[in-house]
Amino acid sequence: LKSLEMEKKIDGLLMEPSRNFRVGDIIGTGNEMREIFKTIGTVSQSRTTVLIQGESGTGKELIAKVIHNNTSPDEPFIAVNCSAIVDTLLESELFGHEKGSFTGAVARKLGKFELARFGTVFLDEISEMSVNLQAKLLRVLQEMEFERVGGKDTVKVHARIMAATNKDLRGMVKEGKFRDDLYYRLNIVAINLPPLRSRRQDIAPLIDYLLSKINLDLHKKIVGVSGEVMEKFMNYVWPGNIRELENLLVRACVVAKGQVLGVNDFPDLGKDSAILPVKDDTADIFTPEEPGKFLTLDQVEERYIRKIIKETDKNKGEICETLGISRPTFERKLDKYGISFEQE
Repeated sequence: LKSLEMEKKIDGLLMEPSRNFRVGDIIGTGNEMREIFKTIGTVSQSRTTVLIQGESGTGKELIAKVIHNNTSPDEPFIAVNCSAIVDTLLESELFGHEKGSFTGAVARKLGKFELARFGTVFLDEISEMSVNLQAKLLRVLQEMEFERVGGKDTVKVHARIMAATNKDLRGMVKEGKFRDDLYYRLNIVAINLPPLRSRRQDIAPLIDYLLSKINLDLHKKIVGVSGEVMEKFMNYVWPGNIRELENLLVRACVVAKGQVLGVNDFPDLGKDSAILPVKDDTADIFTPEEPGKFLTLDQVEERYIRKIIKETDKNKGEICETLGISRPTFERKLDKYGISFEQE
């Protein structure tokens, strides 16, 4: 019944293209986010393993929580950061240990897989897990069982496992840094979260939503940001993604005296190199004229060719080398897109 309600909820969102899409605390307006919402609706009807990939700050744990809350809302959601715990302690954290299994083990301790019961274990930064622990996690995924550290009794696993990473796991597999069999076990359903710089149409609705949360927490009545601030935000590359946007807004709201956040409420904006508003020229190639729509491959190719022509001083040999095509192919593409080489 809950799965059916979730499916109807997703379908309802997708039938209204004029509104901001939202599932739980996730907001999106473009086609890419619509597909992510559809995937959330699909995986919420099962307990399959999910791999969530994306840059830091894109909301990977938030996605996992939404899926969990639509599948097992009354069961525990346990998040484990694999990069924050040393290997020996991580094994004990995940699988538990028996009394006397190592120095300091004065009593039996249950691991996260047991404590989660029929809920979810979310393994963040899975790429940082050692090869030794990868093998043990693989057994959990294959057999749904394990032994505690220092123990002999086999413990059954009932929890759902979701994992997240900001690394290229497929590339790590090729480099021998991540087990291929574990990768395929984790990658049954993959959700790839886009960075904020590639979904600029979501910045305004995200600001509205985040300010509503911040107002409640800080007892403020901030109604928005000035046009100048919005322009800077739209031209910024957001290396920290949504987390960075939220942190900037919180800091500004703390010191703000008015109801509209202006440039003076963001004293670091444009001063500190870490948050310098920089135009992302590469993003322009992929940015559609109308928010929420995708460019065709031909449109992207045409924009890229024009960009390379401008940046290579019209040296035909250098242009062809950069594009990785022959001169005849280059000439055909100029004709195809109506590009006058002499006028570029």
